[in-house]
Amino acid sequence: MNTRKILAFTLSLALILVSAGASLALSPVSLSQANPIVPIVKRTSVAVVNIDVEKTAKRTISPFPFDDDPFFKHFFGDSFKEFTRSVPMKGRGSGFIVSKEGQILTNNHVVDGVDKITVSLQLADGSRKTYPAKIVGNDPTYDLAVIKIEPDESLPVLELGDSDAVEVGEFVVAIGNPLGFEQSVTAGVISAKNRSIHTQDVNFDDFLQTDAAINPGNSGGPLLNMDGKVVGINTAIIPYAQGIGFAIPVNKAKEIMNDLVSYGRVKRGWLGVSVRGITPEMAKAYGVEGTNGAMINDVFKGDPADKAGIKRGDVVVELNGAKIKDANDFVSKVRTLAPNSVARLQVVRKGKKMTFNVRLAERNSKGDGSVKSTEEESSKSEAKSSGFDALKDFGIAKVSPLTESLKRRYRINSDSEGLVITELDKGSAATADGDMREGDLIIEVNGREVKTAEDLRKAAGNDKSIVLMIEREGSTYFIMVSKADK
Repeated sequence: MNTRKILAFTLSLALILVSAGASLALSPVSLSQANPIVPIVKRTSVAVVNIDVEKTAKRTISPFPFDDDPFFKHFFGDSFKEFTRSVPMKGRGSGFIVSKEGQILTNNHVVDGVDKITVSLQLADGSRKTYPAKIVGNDPTYDLAVIKIEPDESLPVLELGDSDAVEVGEFVVAIGNPLGFEQSVTAGVISAKNRSIHTQDVNFDDFLQTDAAINPGNSGGPLLNMDGKVVGINTAIIPYAQGIGFAIPVNKAKEIMNDLVSYGRVKRGWLGVSVRGITPEMAKAYGVEGTNGAMINDVFKGDPADKAGIKRGDVVVELNGAKIKDANDFVSKVRTLAPNSVARLQVVRKGKKMTFNVRLAERNSKGDGSVKSTEEESSKSEAKSSGFDALKDFGIAKVSPLTESLKRRYRINSDSEGLVITELDKGSAATADGDMREGDLIIEVNGREVKTAEDLRKAAGNDKSIVLMIEREGSTYFIMVSKADK
């Protein structure tokens, strides 16, 4: 082929490509076809809110060189009061509107223990509006809370989807307030389901994992599917990783929202056992076929399982006719049962199948004990009537004699005697720096052992500052606390 023919062929090809390009330009693709995320964001973002919270904490600013020494503080107790001031601590999170009347779903850790909640909405016209909000109900077990504003108008609402139907690899969109950047949108896929996280602050076995970017401030915001329906509530991240975020499946929220709105907490059934998984060796030793099921690790005396005849070493293989996969599956199924309902447990005991009907009590708000325990209720009554609130002016609202029930609730593994803290005044000097916690065991006050209300009154006396010896997780600490200014 000569040069002239090659040139003619090249020009013809170029004309064909230009013509094709012109043809494509005349047939524009719609925005929703090119990027389905855009219409989802436009439709749903008006129902996603920013949540600003504020908590007042007392801080001690000391001119003394040994201000962290509790005995030094005790010696100069009155002087230290002159250098204590209230400091506002602020935080941010996200949430989304679930009712036209102003109910908003978010994470419990976003609003727990705060003094002030402000909700900011972005209206359809781009303007912003803020409302004060109050907590309607919260559930630390699933880290969920419902807050409420009083709107002037009917609000847009996000539709709740079906998190059980979500597939790994499915596209999702997260909207929230990460690091203060309001109405931020990120996208990704569902990376995994049924992820477990067990840390000091999070203890959950059914997370959705996503690679949609989630950062501090995203907490409480929605994770949406491609239909614009909520499939998860963004909750947790692994700070040293990239592309690993976690969301609470929205079906869990559906289970508990009515209780949160009606009662301010979730009413859950309490069986009164601890369980563990089964290894092949354990299955062989206890006469169980395969490793499916949950082994009863401990039975709490006087609680429903104990009364029904459940014993340590029993392997639960069915609950209300549903097969049990493992210990986490068993715990998850029990959590869905209502107090006073009857749970039908099929267990294997030394190779023999047995069936037990257990009438459940009610799980307490912390999710680790029965509020129906006679022992605990009597200790609460005693605390109210016998002077166990002697430290209330120091921010320690209530203490109680250490009972077996309280040992279970606060996981106290100790032979020490003393009084356990069961309630603290949030925002008081006792909690401002995280020094005192519910579940701390007070062994001494001002060097005197305390086992009774009378011991407590005598040890505290009329001092404006006191030194406590406490035991926590097997270690002993000395902490100085002062009375609140009045």
